[in-house]
Amino acid sequence: MPSPVPQLPLALRYPPDQRLDTFAGDSARVAQLRAFARGEGVGRGLLLAGPAGTGKTHLALAVCAEAEAAGRRPGYLPLASAAGRLRAALEALHAFDLVALDGIEAVAGDADDELALFDFHNRMHDGGRRLLYTAQAAPDALPLRLPDLRSRLAQCTRVTLDRLDDAGRGEVLRLRAQRRGLQIDEAAIDWLLRRAGRDLGGLAALLDRLDAASLAAQRRITVPFLRQVLGNVEGG
Repeated sequence: MPSPVPQLPLALRYPPDQRLDTFAGDSARVAQLRAFARGEGVGRGLLLAGPAGTGKTHLALAVCAEAEAAGRRPGYLPLASAAGRLRAALEALHAFDLVALDGIEAVAGDADDELALFDFHNRMHDGGRRLLYTAQAAPDALPLRLPDLRSRLAQCTRVTLDRLDDAGRGEVLRLRAQRRGLQIDEAAIDWLLRRAGRDLGGLAALLDRLDAASLAAQRRITVPFLRQVLGNVEGG
């Protein structure tokens, strides 16, 4: 029997902003990921592919949170943190119902890590468990050395993510602010979108900063408040 894996509080494992409900994307795609998290719908393997800043980590964590809310046991591993020692890191995840492995490109090209990932994929599949991968490219465009691993990844249901346009990025900010109970003017959202980068992670970090500043000052987020807090750092 595998040794039990320590359980961390939900808030530490799956940040409250990173939920399917706060992803401004195609509703059919969100429904597909929700079904996958609950053990329904598409097959046992799913690959989220897209360039940096398209929300892959957000969705991986959101699927894990959704799975836990449905009474399943999920696990999440950013592969960059386990590069070079992946087999040992994966040993703790075999008993989970669903595992999200974030960033295949971080271990691509390492023979030992690729073999560990191949073995883990097979064990999860044989055990009737689900795997969610994220990658910056489709399997045939990744620098993988192990053909069998490339084949396994190619068999996963693939969801391709594109960068959000300004309307989508604005919706992400609205949804996250709403979830936090944060008051932000529409003019302030427009101001931020003109100055902030297009990366969703950068927007999330910026919202964290503004949330703390708004709480400390007991003020809603307006354009004058943004200028006061951010100054010229973001191009104000």
